[in-house]
Amino acid sequence: MPTFDNWRKSSYSGEGDGNSCVEIANSPTHVAIRDTKTPARATLTVPAGVFTTFVEALKTPDTMATDFHAGPRG
Repeated sequence: MPTFDNWRKSSYSGEGDGNSCVEIANSPTHVAIRDTKTPARATLTVPAGVFTTFVEALKTPDTMATDFHAGPRG
C-alpha cells in the first residue's frame, strides 16, 4: 500500500468549515480519504479508477448509488 504525504482539503472548505470535511491524497494507483477532524484515525483507500468513477457519479444528477461498483459482484 502506498504512503500518502500529499493530503489536501476541498477548495469548497471555507472559513469556519476547515475542520468539517474530508481530505484526499493520491498516488499513481490509489486515492486515500480521511476525516479532517481525526487524521490519525482510519483512512479509506481505494484504487484510483474506483474513486474517479465515484466522483463522476456524484456529478451526474440522476445516478443512484447502486449504479457503480468496483467490479464483478460475487
